[in-house]
Amino acid sequence: MDVKITIIDREGDSHIVDAPTDMAMNLMEIVRSYELAPEGTIGICGGMAMCASCQCYVKSETELPDMEDDEEAMLAEAFHVKDNSRLGCQIPILEELEGLIVELAPEE
Repeated sequence: MDVKITIIDREGDSHIVDAPTDMAMNLMEIVRSYELAPEGTIGICGGMAMCASCQCYVKSETELPDMEDDEEAMLAEAFHVKDNSRLGCQIPILEELEGLIVELAPEE
């Protein structure tokens, strides 16, 4: 099953994408698979919450899984952090994400 997610890229353009819930993907991998950020500017650490290249701002009221300590620690050191910042690699694609709206944070 796919969920519809809106991703606003770093140029401010909105993309409504279909994200599969049955492939154990995360939001960062969806951004990469749709090429919504230039190669080498997102998911640099491979999704280990060791960089903040996949930081995004959550624009919808969608309920997300709680932040783990490593995500919180990474965001504490990252640039351009806002109250609604999350790391895309730490957001698994689940049915509950239907209607999620996120904006990619600027590059560092």
